Amino acid sequence: MFKIAEMQTLYVEKTVEYGAYLVEEENKDLPVPSKDQHVLLPKKQVPEDVKRGQAIDVFIYRDSDDRLIATTTVPKVTLHKVSRLIVSDVGKVGAFLDWGLEKDLLLPYAEQTRRVSKGDEVLVAAYLDKSNRIAATMNVYPYLETASGYLKDSQVTGTVYETSDNFGAFVAVDDKYQGLIPKKELYGNVSIGDVVSARVTRVREDGKLDLSIREKAYKQIESDALALVDIIKSYNGVLPFSEKADAEVIKRETGMSKNQFKKAVGNLYKNRIIEITDESKIRLL
Repeated sequence: MFKIAEMQTLYVEKTVEYGAYLVEEENKDLPVPSKDQHVLLPKKQVPEDVKRGQAIDVFIYRDSDDRLIATTTVPKVTLHKVSRLIVSDVGKVGAFLDWGLEKDLLLPYAEQTRRVSKGDEVLVAAYLDKSNRIAATMNVYPYLETASGYLKDSQVTGTVYETSDNFGAFVAVDDKYQGLIPKKELYGNVSIGDVVSARVTRVREDGKLDLSIREKAYKQIESDALALVDIIKSYNGVLPFSEKADAEVIKRETGMSKNQFKKAVGNLYKNRIIEITDESKIRLL
């Protein structure tokens, strides 16, 4: 049986006016293979001077009429692999992705973890649906690998593919490996599709990576302090609240937790960069 949605080596059984019929190795010496034992490679992709029995590397998928078809073009994603693809259009049944072949790849609405629009770049995996047709899913977790080779404190980049109020943000490191930013390590607004830079805090026994988008403590305080200066400047030099404000207000206005905010304020105050007024406002000096 042909391997749908995968690259494979097939053999020329015969050439016709509109292309060449290809068969698997075990059928290449049969005088007349049955209909389901050969697949068409369209004429424009057939090599010149091709001969019976010649090996050709092809990808098998279904065309617009739902027939199996071969192509020598290597698509941007193959079965059970993960890749970033551009949305070429959106229709009634889902989004259509440019994967390098004439027929776009369907991303059904049921397989979208967020609604996508034309021109978006999305991280997806390829799978076979109930009708044995290749389709895309944004639920990439089952298709990510664990043998990344990264060590603790490695700096990595990845794409957020799922968020959870209980666990944190799930990240496809290098768009290939399983990673998690635990809830306690999250700050700022992190959404599905975001590309984040992170530090590996732990490599689990199963190879999965725990990540942090915070720097090590002393570096993080300095980084937050610099960010806070920019925020205060955006308020014309006077922030209308201090560390006594509600945690939700601080989070909304600065993207920091209350504890982070207090440490950043302390750093700036100690270095005489700010003052705290009697009205509980923070002013740049």
